[in-house]
Amino acid sequence: MELAELKSKIRDIKDFPTEGVLFKDITTLLKEPQAFKYVVTQMALRYIQERVELVVAIESRGFIFGGALAAELGAGFVPVRKLGKLPGKTIEVEYELEYGRDALAVHEDAIRAGQRVLAVDDLLATGGTMAATLRLIEQLGGQVVGVAFLIELGFLKGREKIKQYPLHSLIIYD
Repeated sequence: MELAELKSKIRDIKDFPTEGVLFKDITTLLKEPQAFKYVVTQMALRYIQERVELVVAIESRGFIFGGALAAELGAGFVPVRKLGKLPGKTIEVEYELEYGRDALAVHEDAIRAGQRVLAVDDLLATGGTMAATLRLIEQLGGQVVGVAFLIELGFLKGREKIKQYPLHSLIIYD
């Protein structure tokens, strides 16, 4: 599948969730079996040699790719969620948003020291959410072997916040 064809499966929604934002809607890609399989396969091929033990994905659209990628790589899956959404004992991290602060959590026993971890989300914008997730992984002793996204909004320069990690995005909008 060509990059242009893959991009054509992503719908732009103007002024969502707020005025002035051009939202990249991936639901139009997800409903196309060949496109969804292509994305998961391409992401997996990029990391197959990394001996990934766990895929950590961010709520909620990251779960779509994270679960599929974990299955493809023969790895475990770890969800990173907003506070209060996980039933067991967790560790948390706060991070800055453009308009305030938020926090993420992961079970404190989700990652063992030294485990090889791939962090996944659907989209890289400003990088704050992924940077917080990477802090959680490292607090638990995980070794980040890669950071993967379907889409990167390059013009927002989110890559700068996580530049110390090997990062790959399938689609980059500059």
